[in-house]
Amino acid sequence: MTQIRQLLIGTALTTLTAAAFAQTPAPAANGVDSPRETPDVSGLRTTVPQDPRALTAPGLTDPLAQKREEDARANAEFRQQKKAAKSAYKGHVKDAKTLRKADRQAANDQMKEELHGAPAQSQSGDQRP
Repeated sequence: MTQIRQLLIGTALTTLTAAAFAQTPAPAANGVDSPRETPDVSGLRTTVPQDPRALTAPGLTDPLAQKREEDARANAEFRQQKKAAKSAYKGHVKDAKTLRKADRQAANDQMKEELHGAPAQSQSGDQRP
């Protein structure tokens, strides 16, 4: 008997609490559609907007979301600048290697000419290796 009484009292309190926290629909004003009400599993009413676009905000209002978007943009810009700088560096290194190779070849040819004489100057066929 006491279990049934406790069950009835608990049910009554739950119903009263749910009714106290339930939302009441607002009347439509100036052509604004009133939200549809759908019952919840526990008997509470929740409002659901009729336009699904109303769920998304036009701009980010959360400061953490704004910071995250700004950080993502800054990181993307940094990666792009880093990639451009890296390709420019590689181009400079390639040019420097080409110039170094040409200078070494010119210095090597000049050294050979000084040691053995110019092969174009001696036309007698008496060339030294």
